[in-house]
Amino acid sequence: MKKLNVALVGFGSLGQSFARILLEKKEQIEKEYETTVNVVAITTKTRGNLVDAWGIDLQRILNTVEETGVFPNQHKTVLHQTSLEIAEAVDYDVLIEMTPLDMNNGQVATDHIKTALKRGKHVICANKGPLAWHYKELDELAKANNCKLLFESTVMDGAPLFSLIRESLKMCEIKEIRGILNSTTNYILQGIEQGKDMKDIVSESKKRGFIEANPKYDVEGAEAAAKLAALANVVMDADVTPDDVDTTGIEDITKEMVEEAAARGNVYKLICRAYRKNGEVILKVAPEEVNKMNSFAAVTGTSLMVSLTTDLMGTLTIMTESPEVDQAGYGIFSDLLSVVEDLK
Repeated sequence: MKKLNVALVGFGSLGQSFARILLEKKEQIEKEYETTVNVVAITTKTRGNLVDAWGIDLQRILNTVEETGVFPNQHKTVLHQTSLEIAEAVDYDVLIEMTPLDMNNGQVATDHIKTALKRGKHVICANKGPLAWHYKELDELAKANNCKLLFESTVMDGAPLFSLIRESLKMCEIKEIRGILNSTTNYILQGIEQGKDMKDIVSESKKRGFIEANPKYDVEGAEAAAKLAALANVVMDADVTPDDVDTTGIEDITKEMVEEAAARGNVYKLICRAYRKNGEVILKVAPEEVNKMNSFAAVTGTSLMVSLTTDLMGTLTIMTESPEVDQAGYGIFSDLLSVVEDLK
């Protein structure tokens, strides 16, 4: 039986979802791949750190966190006190980066990833920041150290976007990206259509837990710009940052504007675009009027959609309908299986 040791950086709702999936599929992984997956470290900002070379009891940790919000007392003190120390010192094969997005420069997540890759460790990243600000550097570092750098949960909440491109669109050139990549703004715009006030919708979004800790990142388009930059860097070799995205949010969209658009048979959507012009990748995030007969108008609530225009396969569209945290958790799990499948 082969063994794969995993270190988790972050253990919020996403990390807990991944842990539940891993527990559910543990026996199946062992049967189909003759591999046992052990979580040997969990590092968090508020709950403390756990390190156990023999494997952490995930079910016990999940139960305790659900009951108390923190790790068991007897596990709170470990030799490595910071996430970077754990990334540098613990004996793991795969680092899974699940820290919150930093809208300034993608840190400290990028340093976690660099540390792991320099050690020759595979990395699964659910944080779009490192891809949005530092993808080229990280990709080169992964290749130089013969490591996998996987990130299915960064843009479409676990929907198989990057794996589709990697496995099924080989040698296709992606000429244009068009998408609804921010679920919160989509939800807010639909609420305005229904006559609700934006402040009330934002408050409701906070209660449901899918808006950024700082709501202006969603409302002003910054989160969508980070996703677009990450996607363009990976699939269009753009080498850009969110600062290169021409970004306009939805903060100035009013009920009157939405009603006027409806009278024209249109709805407002925050549309992300990336396309080539004179050899340069142009990126834009802005609210647009979309005809109600257009497929993008059918993207309701917290659903997401992206269309890829290619040279050989025309335009392909993928949609994930009202994704929850478990879909993003599965994105991480599917990336992990990609590592497991390559074990020799």
